[in-house]
Amino acid sequence: MMLKVEGLTKIFGGLRAVDNASLEVAEGRIVALIGPNGAGKTTLFASIAGFHPIDAGRVTFMGQDITGWPVHQIARRGMVRTFQITQPFAKLSVHENIAVGAYQKYADRSEAWEHARRVGEQVGMGALLEQPASDLTVAGRKRLELARTLATGPKMLLLDEVMAGLNPSEIVEIIAIIQKIRASGVTVLLIEHVMQAVMSLSEHIYVLSYGKMIAEGAPRAVVNNPAVIEAYLGHGAAERIAHPATSGAPEEAPHA
Repeated sequence: MMLKVEGLTKIFGGLRAVDNASLEVAEGRIVALIGPNGAGKTTLFASIAGFHPIDAGRVTFMGQDITGWPVHQIARRGMVRTFQITQPFAKLSVHENIAVGAYQKYADRSEAWEHARRVGEQVGMGALLEQPASDLTVAGRKRLELARTLATGPKMLLLDEVMAGLNPSEIVEIIAIIQKIRASGVTVLLIEHVMQAVMSLSEHIYVLSYGKMIAEGAPRAVVNNPAVIEAYLGHGAAERIAHPATSGAPEEAPHA
């Protein structure tokens, strides 16, 4: 198992943002973490990647207990994350931004520069390498965030809503890029609200609600799980969807 999270708990003041959450990601797979807004998904990601010290539980990566490791040490081990809010180095070019990540893998400037170029092409930014990062669209900044993490040479990527704010055609393009990344040998754990992406990419889904894991399994089974439907649409929603004729107007299925 590439990543194993056991009983992870993160408390802020009196709030249990993540409460005894466990998940597993096998090597070479794409696994999704979904849940309503405020469920604790990003906090769980940040805790796994070392950005938050955890209050209980254990994180094992590639067979090694990494609980309490600093972020840079976890990144060197091969697990890196993206962020919901992209913050490129605005005064640098796209190529220079990607090279920042590449220096973790290559000490030599020319090797890092060439690696950054290859990664830029891999995420569809080959024609934008000399453009200032400040000129990028939302979709461009998302790709750049993906490229910077990919340039570190990760074994596993934690992708935090890389499709937020994108239009349908841009989403299709990012889905294809993530599929290519997985094909290159990188394991992926993603947080995503775009159900088209979740259903297209993931082989297994975990559902977090109020900090607790409430369901896991194959995509189709999870989105039809009554507990998941209720987490998104409220108490009684599963019954109303199952029997629309006797419970008033039909409701839509949950969207992550």
